[in-house]
Formats: sequence, structure tokens, C-alpha cells
Amino acid sequence: MTDKDILKQTFHFHGHICWASAAGARAGMIALRELGVKRTGSSGELHCILEIGNNHGAQCFADGVQFTTGCTLGKGNIDKAGWGKLAFVLIDKKKEQCVRVSYKNGPHHKKVSESSFMRKRGQGIPPTEIPEQEAWDMADMIWDAPETDAFIVGTVKPYEWGDDFGEIMGLIPCDQCGELTAKAYLRVVGEKHMCIPCSGYEK
Repeated sequence: MTDKDILKQTFHFHGHICWASAAGARAGMIALRELGVKRTGSSGELHCILEIGNNHGAQCFADGVQFTTGCTLGKGNIDKAGWGKLAFVLIDKKKEQCVRVSYKNGPHHKKVSESSFMRKRGQGIPPTEIPEQEAWDMADMIWDAPETDAFIVGTVKPYEWGDDFGEIMGLIPCDQCGELTAKAYLRVVGEKHMCIPCSGYEK
């Protein structure tokens, strides 16, 4: 699979072509390279701490990181710091080391922000309604930029992971609604074991 194939699959996963998901995908690949690891298929190998926040346009960065690293919401091996930054720390849990990669402001991003795609986005046009070639022209500015122009890559550092008890297996039906619930999320109400919404507990 070529790098461009990875970018195409990232956009398919994300839902549309955009600069931030392209930046996230490339940053994820850089982090894997620096740690000397491959994309993870389980929750026991890698963990990612994303520094993005909420309600800002560049959150798409997260989908690029998720796709290329394999750290995903569903596997529970990704967290969000909520700082509004286009950066993340990728942790190798087995070797207990990490690296931080961030998207770099500079002339290359000025070109992205001045692209026809971004001008149209600024006018409120949805990304899926902008001609695909214009979107790709913008994405290529990120994908083809020299790495040192577009990213800040930290040094690999020790990261003490600590105790990791792994997945808690087993689903049990809630005594109230009957829906399958992970055992750790059942609450005892009298003699019944209930899911959190049925139990009345907040968490």
C-alpha cells in the first residue's frame, strides 16, 4: 500500500477530504516510525493522548491519527486532553516509551488557508460540496510538504505506563431493561443489577 493509498483510506474513514485529517494521518505515521512500531490492532500495544479540544474545525486531525495509528475510541486506547492543539503523544505501552508529534504553523499552512477549498469553507460551503480536485490540491499541500516544514517531532522519551489490567470481559443483561451491559458498569439496586441509566446513579 502506498502512502497515497493510506491518505485515500483516511478520507474514506473520515467522510470527506480535508487538510486536518491529512495532517493527522501523516503525523500518526511519523509517530509510528519514531517508536519503531506498526499500526495497532489491539488495546494492549499503543495508547494515544490527543491534544485537540471541542467545537473547533481542526478536530478532523483526530480521525487521521486514529486511522493510521489504530488507536481508536472503540478500543479505548485513545484519550483527549482538550487543549485545542493539533498534537498528540503516542505511547508504546510494552516498551514504556512515547513520542509527541505536533502540526507546525508556517508558510505551508498559509498556502492551505489561502486555497480555494478553504476560501469556500470560510463561506460556509460544506466540504462534500466542493469539487474534489480542489480538495485534493489542498490535501496535497499537507501530504507533500517537507516533514520539517509541517511537523514538530519530539524525541522518544520514557513513559511509565503503570498497571494495566486489560479488558474486563463479560456482558450481563440489566435486570430492569434487559440490555446487555459490561459487568463493570452494572450497579446494585436492592437485589437487582442494573445499568447506570436504570439504576438512577450518575455514573
